[in-house]
Amino acid sequence: MTVTTPSVPVHRALPAGFAWGAATAAYQIEGAVTEGGRTPSIWDTFSHTPGRTENGDTGDTAVDHYHRFRDDVRLMADLGLTTYRFSLAWPRIQPTGRGPASQAGLDFYRALTDELLSHGITPVATLYHWDLPQELEDAGGWPHRDTAHRFAEYTALAAEALGDRISTWTTLNEPWCSAFLGYGSGVHAPGRTDPADALKAAHHLNLGHGLAVGALRAALPGASRIAVSLNLHAVRPLSDHPDDLAAARRIDAVGNRVFTSPMFKGRYDEDLLKDTAHLVRWEELVHDGDLAEISRPIDLLGLNYYNPTVVSSAENARNLARHDGHGDSPHSPWPGAEDVAFHRANDDLTAMGWPIDPTGLSDTLTALHREFGLPLLVTENGAAFEDVPDADGAVHDPERIRYLESHLGAVADAIEAGADVRGYYLWSLLDNFEWAYGYGKRFGIVHVDYATQQRTPKSSAHWYSQVIRRGGLA
Repeated sequence: MTVTTPSVPVHRALPAGFAWGAATAAYQIEGAVTEGGRTPSIWDTFSHTPGRTENGDTGDTAVDHYHRFRDDVRLMADLGLTTYRFSLAWPRIQPTGRGPASQAGLDFYRALTDELLSHGITPVATLYHWDLPQELEDAGGWPHRDTAHRFAEYTALAAEALGDRISTWTTLNEPWCSAFLGYGSGVHAPGRTDPADALKAAHHLNLGHGLAVGALRAALPGASRIAVSLNLHAVRPLSDHPDDLAAARRIDAVGNRVFTSPMFKGRYDEDLLKDTAHLVRWEELVHDGDLAEISRPIDLLGLNYYNPTVVSSAENARNLARHDGHGDSPHSPWPGAEDVAFHRANDDLTAMGWPIDPTGLSDTLTALHREFGLPLLVTENGAAFEDVPDADGAVHDPERIRYLESHLGAVADAIEAGADVRGYYLWSLLDNFEWAYGYGKRFGIVHVDYATQQRTPKSSAHWYSQVIRRGGLA
């Protein structure tokens, strides 16, 4: 006789000590762009340039975190966050990107980290989340080699001042976006559209990462941990046709291995060099010693994941070609692979038009574990939806809860498959300035009324709080 047991929810606990966090970026939340000696960044310039952002929105005020950080930290504590990942604004700490640190800028981050620590929340600092000081862009920006050395100098200033409070540091956030959206397609600051400059920027971001690792090792206590956060593309060919497989290889080269191979293997792969040889002279771009510098060991690898990347050759696109998901521009962010066609993984979309597919997260985490063997963090994962307060002011976002639940399930799947995943940072804590999309897209688990700056935790915030307290999914 077969006995049928009623179906009950299975509790999927995450490992003991798993870091439950949320993430933000300075220009998206801080505001106060002229206070405390802060000078303009490329995003100040870009957002104030007509036609660059939706509705001409800027981060001048954003969500006023600079003045409201204590309230925001209390919100984090109420939700039960054990850790918070934020970025340091380079032009707030080192105005113009050269010379001594601004004590006013450092004092802001000292106060923020002290507030976090007083609430039992571990601070994780990102050194670069896209806000290059405008004066360094005027001098050439990331395509210019000197910018990598300026980044190392700024890193040393920050680490020497804040290393007693912050034990985990991330060098770069999504250098692919900085290089290829900033200098290739131009949909991000500084808005330049030169494929050769995009590749030069990628190399100098890699070099800046390596130099920053060296600066951090020299300044920080020995127990400190160093990471980088990469938005690696979960690349999938549309079919097993050889041309589609070749398209996937090309996107993997310029979307992923342009960073992972130099950082973790000390080389640029031959296929990438061949694909882009018509654009840059790599033998001149990469100096002796660069790859040894770039491949300095780090302690953690951060993955930012939102959706998979499905591609085909242009010949096999049929009429299925879709936008690549990285903004509207006639210029490609894929140098050496400009003719590759992009497709949606499915039609279950967020408000960004991004397909929802958590398998890309589990697949990428397990692949990173197999290839590099480093402890992993999910440093960004989340979704924008059309969040509207009801008559009572509450914000119900069941779509986001389903998204987060499925992606945390994917993290659990990867851990069960052997990946050493140490934490999860939901993107984002607060609704905020969403880069070129302005204030029209809401990723936060906390709703912000931009007119009044009132914060209202959404249903997803309460759900996430329960997950944290349980230590896993129900």
